[in-house]
Amino acid sequence: MFQIDSHFHVFSANAPAVGGARYRPAYGASLAQWQAISGAHGVRAGVVVQPSFFGCDNSELEAALAASPALRGVCVVGPEASAGELARLHGLGVRGLRWNMVGRHDDASWRDARWPALLEAAHALGWHLELHTDPGRLNELRAWLPAVPIALVLDHFGKPAPGAQADAPMLACAAHWRGQREVYVKLSAPYRVAADLAGVVAGWHHCLGEQGLLWGSDWPWTNHEAEAGYAGLQRKVWEWLGPLCEAPDRNAARLFGLRAA
Repeated sequence: MFQIDSHFHVFSANAPAVGGARYRPAYGASLAQWQAISGAHGVRAGVVVQPSFFGCDNSELEAALAASPALRGVCVVGPEASAGELARLHGLGVRGLRWNMVGRHDDASWRDARWPALLEAAHALGWHLELHTDPGRLNELRAWLPAVPIALVLDHFGKPAPGAQADAPMLACAAHWRGQREVYVKLSAPYRVAADLAGVVAGWHHCLGEQGLLWGSDWPWTNHEAEAGYAGLQRKVWEWLGPLCEAPDRNAARLFGLRAA
């Protein structure tokens, strides 16, 4: 099975949520817990993604990265962040920044005039921009996403429109971006997507090629804890990929600077 988990979260039970957070789990999810469950299923390295409810406070992400050289991170920063702050985070193992737009697509902060320069600084470090959108809304970003050639990583199958077998506007948007930069999609969190995912995976393979596919567990499956299990999530994507099943590890190793074994 997969050896690199490109998407999981860690958080303590008592760290405060940022104001306006959509939710805050009533439990903690420690790095040691992830290491135990992922290691039992053959995973050797991983990417810690900053959860939305901590906003731009990346302190728990930083602590996790300090605990293991087999980890990389994806942070959250605001447009006011400096190139120096990105460089500091890079030194800790961060390799990307995340825009979590769920429920916030119309927030004016995404179009802040400071973003292009910050994305240029991130691109210079070899980072990527991770996009987490509401279902069926990825294509709306095509008209205004800054034209910086930073690599893009699309969360959770790109969040296709509900019921879609192959979300044509989503795939057309990704194909457009692919003409300007590298584009990847995380085959993660199927329980957050109401679509024919076997068809969606086939669509992504046709659009991006095998070099654009990543796998992530989305552990600890916030708000879907009863629906998910590590082995089942690995097996499901492995079956959808068939002969392409080794591609996500190769791609994650290249994108994040990790070793699968």
